[in-house]
Amino acid sequence: MERAGRLIGKMKLSPGVADPETRARAAWPAAAGKKIAEHTRATVLVRGALVVEVEDLVWQRQLNALRHFLLRNLREVLGEQTVSDIDFRPMPRRMAPQRAAVRKQDDGILDPVMGMLYRQSKKKETA
Repeated sequence: MERAGRLIGKMKLSPGVADPETRARAAWPAAAGKKIAEHTRATVLVRGALVVEVEDLVWQRQLNALRHFLLRNLREVLGEQTVSDIDFRPMPRRMAPQRAAVRKQDDGILDPVMGMLYRQSKKKETA
């Protein structure tokens, strides 16, 4: 039985599907395993080296020690020698979506419409 990565390489498909970079990025989670794939992301294939972003320097050091095993697994999944090296790089911190800051009025009312109505009523009382 032949692996899907080998079959895709032999088939005459559109360049977007059969692109070595796309196939290498898609094969990374299968070659690395579930735990490693949760903390990494394959980004680009540069001159045969797959660039993999890792969470921090600790992950980078640990995965550098496993480089040869991961490379062997990647070649087994792909079925060819398109990836000759793996380059682990710490990924930049990604900020989570944040809520817009709500401006607090002097009177302590957070809702802008209610705050405006409150201030207008205060002006009417003093006038």
